Amino acid sequence: MTDHSTGKKLALITGASRGLGAGLAEGLAARGYHIMAVARTVGGLEDLDDRIQAQGGQATLAPLDLKDPAQAQHLGQSVADRWGGIDLWCHTAIHGTPLSPAGHIAQKDMEAAIAVNLTTTAMLIPMLEPLLRARNGQAVFFDDCHAGEKFFGTYGATKAAQMALVRSWAAENDSIGPKVTILAPKPMPTGLRARFFPGEDRAPLARPRDEAARLLDLLLPETATA
Repeated sequence: MTDHSTGKKLALITGASRGLGAGLAEGLAARGYHIMAVARTVGGLEDLDDRIQAQGGQATLAPLDLKDPAQAQHLGQSVADRWGGIDLWCHTAIHGTPLSPAGHIAQKDMEAAIAVNLTTTAMLIPMLEPLLRARNGQAVFFDDCHAGEKFFGTYGATKAAQMALVRSWAAENDSIGPKVTILAPKPMPTGLRARFFPGEDRAPLARPRDEAARLLDLLLPETATA
């Protein structure tokens, strides 16, 4: 099924304003998807929209805070009313708290990480599941190897909890859908990584746009570019 107003499949990208999310949005637009781009940063979304339009694609911008249940519910209802379903959901929204020894974790940092990395994911899954089923869609999440490493207690614990939730969802829906996929991106020179590794040589890191293209070739081989 496609959106009758655009004639295209719908890709919902949560965390679309920069980094991997922006790269996925641009890559999917080039592969014929209409992009629903969700992020808190209005300027980042507008810049993304300019790039998508420059390559002949189309996007709908949704500047909102997914931690707010009312805003998240408004997003789900808007998608249902206009499109009736989602063909692809890529969840890249993430919160990286300051690195800290486990014995010195600030409660506010843990609460912020739980809110974005776990609670928001747990809220979005039941909200978007029927929209994905309506189009035999697919949900995609992105793993991170830092859980369990020193000083990554806050980020690592909440990211690992998110992945545990997603793996349960994937197993539960194995035979009934929607399909749930977990991919492992290569290290990229994102703002999040710069906060974690401020002195790192960024030259060898994969560019988000290039890494997005690689992951999309794995995810959607039928649309792979030559």
